[in-house]
Amino acid sequence: MAEQTPEMENPNSIVPINIEDEMRGAYIDYSMSVIISRALPDVRDGLKPVHRRVLFGMAELGVNYNKPHKKSARIVGEVLGKYHPHGDSSVYDTMVRMAQDWSLRYPMVDGQGNFGSVDGDSPAAMRYTEARLKRIADEMLGDIYKETVDFQPNFDDSLEEPTVMPAKLPNLLLNGSSGIAVGMATNMAPHNLTEVVDGITAFLDNPDITIDELIKYVVAPDFPTGGTIFGMSGVHSAFHTGRGRVVIRANATIEENRGKTQIIVTEIPYMINKSVMLEKTADLINEKKIEGISAFRDESDRDGMRVVYDIKRDANASVVLNNLYKHTALQSSFSINNVALVKGRPMILNLKDMMRYYVEHRYEVITRRTQYELREAEKRAHILLGLLIALDNIDAVIELIRSSKDAEVAKNGLMERFALSDIQAKAILEMRLQRLTGLERAKIQAEYDELMRDIANYNDILARDERKKEIIKEELADLRARFGDPRRTQINALGDGDLDDLSLIDDEEMIITISHEGYIKRTALTEYRQQGRGTKGSKGASSKDGDFTEHLYSATMHNTLLIFTQKGRMYWLPVYKIQEGARDAKGKPLPNYIQIDSDDKVRAVINVKNLDDPDYIKNNFIVMCTEQGTIKKTLLEAYSNVRRTGIIAITIDESDRLLDVVMTNGDNDLVIASRAGKAVRFHETRVRPMGRTAAGVKGITLDDEAEDDRVIGMVCIGRPDAQLLVISENGYGKRSPIDEYRVTNRGAKGVGTLKITEKVGALVGILQASDSDDLMVINRSGILLRTPVNAINVIGRNTQGVRIIKLREGDAISSVMTVVRDETESVDDSAEVTATDDTASEVTE
Repeated sequence: MAEQTPEMENPNSIVPINIEDEMRGAYIDYSMSVIISRALPDVRDGLKPVHRRVLFGMAELGVNYNKPHKKSARIVGEVLGKYHPHGDSSVYDTMVRMAQDWSLRYPMVDGQGNFGSVDGDSPAAMRYTEARLKRIADEMLGDIYKETVDFQPNFDDSLEEPTVMPAKLPNLLLNGSSGIAVGMATNMAPHNLTEVVDGITAFLDNPDITIDELIKYVVAPDFPTGGTIFGMSGVHSAFHTGRGRVVIRANATIEENRGKTQIIVTEIPYMINKSVMLEKTADLINEKKIEGISAFRDESDRDGMRVVYDIKRDANASVVLNNLYKHTALQSSFSINNVALVKGRPMILNLKDMMRYYVEHRYEVITRRTQYELREAEKRAHILLGLLIALDNIDAVIELIRSSKDAEVAKNGLMERFALSDIQAKAILEMRLQRLTGLERAKIQAEYDELMRDIANYNDILARDERKKEIIKEELADLRARFGDPRRTQINALGDGDLDDLSLIDDEEMIITISHEGYIKRTALTEYRQQGRGTKGSKGASSKDGDFTEHLYSATMHNTLLIFTQKGRMYWLPVYKIQEGARDAKGKPLPNYIQIDSDDKVRAVINVKNLDDPDYIKNNFIVMCTEQGTIKKTLLEAYSNVRRTGIIAITIDESDRLLDVVMTNGDNDLVIASRAGKAVRFHETRVRPMGRTAAGVKGITLDDEAEDDRVIGMVCIGRPDAQLLVISENGYGKRSPIDEYRVTNRGAKGVGTLKITEKVGALVGILQASDSDDLMVINRSGILLRTPVNAINVIGRNTQGVRIIKLREGDAISSVMTVVRDETESVDDSAEVTATDDTASEVTE
């Protein structure tokens, strides 16, 4: 049995403790050790202990920029054995990162061999690589042996290591830092040396400078891998508060190469592993989350980065690129968290804080360096003064030395006879005979005079802070001249980095159809091929339970639809949010998109480009017309504030309902047509702008004698080459010159625009059209015809027209519209053509 100690034998020597207190204390000690000794950089030199030890160890080993490279294993062994008692991988990994020009904006180590790659490849083993310090590292270590910084014992008290570097270079701002401590972390962005020097110089000139003024010099972080910063809000937040999110995009261009469209990426965001990014891109393409890419490859080499994406022929390269930004690491964010050690305590720092602490450190370094140089100069001057005294009395000195028994007696004799110090007497005794020549005396005198000027200069520096400030500025200017370079990271201050849905969608032409029962869908315009006039048409939306397509509109994917109902309410619906459907698809119920009442129906749709553009919404008008001929004009701005529940667009009588809506520019002619075949034309200035909820004024007087007369449409004349195209319910139509409709006052009965007969039927549609348009007609049974407008005759105003589409018995026209023709598309005349009466019989009024 083991022998017991007196303490074990005495129960009173055992002190009970609370385990919670012990764990709390031990954890705090551990966390502070991690924070101070491992994870966070010092605000003065921007280095963690391991970085500092690697640089100091390399300097001690003599592997400076002007010396040959040494084996990395030799360097790692030096650092491990003397200063850093941890694993060799921690030292080697640190040295490797300090040599990677994609990791540090200004690398400190010059590596030779395989030091990894931006693809995440591991560096070669330390026995295969070599390294030395870069020239810029000298600016971190300069003056370290002039007592400029404090040293502390190493892990075994056998050597001393610096607690901080003199750091002429503002390394914390230039290279940033990242680390995870206990309960806190740091992630500091790198910056451009030229900008940082200019900013610190401005701070030195005006210590009260604001952060907003500093931002004029230090514009934004400057990442080693380039890219483009999108949006400045996160940058400004980081500069002001020490925290912010910076959005970085890869630099990419869209090029045409041998008839093939390609996206070329030459720079990627900071800290992104290119190989992993491409693997994830392949997965997204296979999963159909990114479409439009036929192939991609990495063509990067020693000359630079180059990633090529081949784009499919039918894809929009800009949309594909935006999808790559949204779904892959081609766009990423860098979360800035400026936490560093200030006098041993972690603090969150803004831009001005980092500059201030750096400047304070440089003041201290310059002060201590000057004090050291002053001491050395005074020591040397003291010796030189003794030598000059000896030379002035050389014969007596020689006689005294020759008569002395030994060196000690000679020294004491010199001290007593010439009032010399011990150091001066020793220097005289050690002086070589060649110093007795006249030339040597002149050199000693010149050196002494130079030292006295230096001493006066050193004293002036120590006495005046203004001198220290000028020295800091001069040293910074020298750094800028030798190491300054242009920005690598571009800045897009107008962007915000947030990819909205529109940027991911091609702005292609769409046909919006709304059925009588309220089903809506969008279909690409290319789905509707051209056909000859007078054909039966092709199958459109399927018709079930008596439903049919009632409204047909043209819009692009980036447009917003303003949907007006018969009760006078208006709703907003972006085109891209409407579900796409095939030409014969039914679509989805409108209440899935807007909160329309069950007893209300869509009567008109206006597609607008941008409700956020002040010039657009303040220079366009919405003009509404009811079935009873009431018209109202309101500025588009009144309808620009989107509300989910919709708004009142016009106040309507119970016996009336909203029929049609057009958008004007304030200087258009308007044409309103009635079912009885009459049309009135007047300038829109005849209608004064009104408030959003106003009821309006009379636009046309209906024919009381005609059966069931009502307004069937309104046209805004906005094109000089346009004609007025009218369609009857039995499929007849024609074009007439606009000039045949004389301008009158609003409220008139109008003139004849279509000869109404039993064969032709009542007027159901009125459009503005030109030779470059296509006409799209859809009937209640779902049959749709798209035909060139120039296939329809231009004939007199009051004629019956020609047959546009052949209708089955009991069928009728439901909706008509015009779209801009695609000149690359051919006309399909394969459909059956029926006999038509193309003779236009002119009838006078």
